Amino acid sequence: MIFDDTNCLLGEGPLWHPEREELFWFDILARRLHRKGQDWQFDDYVSAAGWVDADTLMVASAKALSRFDIRTGQSEVVVPLEADNPLTRSNDGRADPWGGFWIGTMGVDAQQDAGAIWRFYQGELRRLYAPITISNAICFAPDRSHAYFTDTPSQQIMRQRLDPEAGWPVGAPEVHIDLRGTAHKADGAVVDRDGNLWNAQWGSARVACYDPSGAFLRAVDFPASQTTCPAFGGPDLSVLHCTSAAAGLSQSELGKRPDSGRTFATATSARGQAEHRVIL
Repeated sequence: MIFDDTNCLLGEGPLWHPEREELFWFDILARRLHRKGQDWQFDDYVSAAGWVDADTLMVASAKALSRFDIRTGQSEVVVPLEADNPLTRSNDGRADPWGGFWIGTMGVDAQQDAGAIWRFYQGELRRLYAPITISNAICFAPDRSHAYFTDTPSQQIMRQRLDPEAGWPVGAPEVHIDLRGTAHKADGAVVDRDGNLWNAQWGSARVACYDPSGAFLRAVDFPASQTTCPAFGGPDLSVLHCTSAAAGLSQSELGKRPDSGRTFATATSARGQAEHRVIL
């Protein structure tokens, strides 16, 4: 089940690159981007990515969305992201079906209401939702009808109807999955090709699957309590990857779950969507 035994403080943002057929992921607190057998160190927090072409990623940092050259390790700023706010950093993000990129921010110390969710599209970065405390679960229905997102402390995953032509939100978001009254805290999420939403749940050691109506179907357990974000990969997109975090766990907790912070992979009967390309 262990895909990579690198122990991340805050593993996040797994991205299966469909052209390279390999997984990229981040350790936000260590300011690193990983792939199996290699990592890149950044000067600032980095958290999420989309693919631009075979050799280029769009990487979200605390201050910008940047082009990142996988071959050279060099970055070039595309657009600033809350660059004038030293209290925030990027968190969860994903490319949308129109070639845009949604990215959430949050307080470096998870300050209440410090963050927002933004969309980059055709050269414009537009704020969609604020205030947000911990942005997460950004993902998209396979029929392009809806986006999903959460503010983790709310314990509610929201569904947002989208304009079919350009992908901008239409109307107000509505509650799709309500976890209030449970111990589950929605973290990162991805939608498979059948429209089922797979949500990593911080503190629950699992990724839970919900059908297109929001009804719970099943859960996949992982040997790390702080599961952070899933990603489908492998040759037929049936392998469920999941990042996790070790930060904040006591020595006793780490002793019970020594794989905390590692990145996992397990076969499923589901099939994911290929990640959308970011169009710059």
